[in-house]
Amino acid sequence: KAVKERFSYVCPDLVKEFSKYDTDGSKWIKQYTGINTISKKEFTIDVGYERFLGPEIFFHPEFANPDFTQPISEVVDEVIQNCPIDVRRPLYKNIVLSGGSTMFRDFGRRLQRDLKRTVDARLKLSEELSGGKLKPKPIDVQVITHHMQRYAVWFGGSMLASTPEFYQVCHTKKDYEEIGPSICRHNPVFGVMS
Repeated sequence: KAVKERFSYVCPDLVKEFSKYDTDGSKWIKQYTGINTISKKEFTIDVGYERFLGPEIFFHPEFANPDFTQPISEVVDEVIQNCPIDVRRPLYKNIVLSGGSTMFRDFGRRLQRDLKRTVDARLKLSEELSGGKLKPKPIDVQVITHHMQRYAVWFGGSMLASTPEFYQVCHTKKDYEEIGPSICRHNPVFGVMS
């Protein structure tokens, strides 16, 4: 975790990044010194390509598992495309990052760039399919980073739990013991879970 948080970053171009490390490795390869939790002995490791290959899994998941090939930008695009058409533009303009793994340097910039390319390609295809008769209005894609990004999920959950309405949508231990595990398939807010 310490290596991830201290040294990792998202790069704009993998090929260029590899060549940077290959031409002047001493400038880019970092050293991490830690203490083994079991033996309590100090150790030192070199952190090279891993600095940018670790976060790259969000943008090229097939690097880790060939069964997963959809990058995060396509996942975000698919989610927005599955929303009602009248809310898509505002959603593209308000993509808010949350969670520790979005804290990699330049994560937001790369996600925004990749998402913008996907959206622009779709608009271009629409124009081509219309024979140039329809010129779609450009879509503004904006990925927002913020100071609460690392803890946003916890913060939102804690705010929800502090409202009086929260207890109206919870299941009590008594209900669970009386009804059993099937009670978890129903949520007063979201309805029945299948």
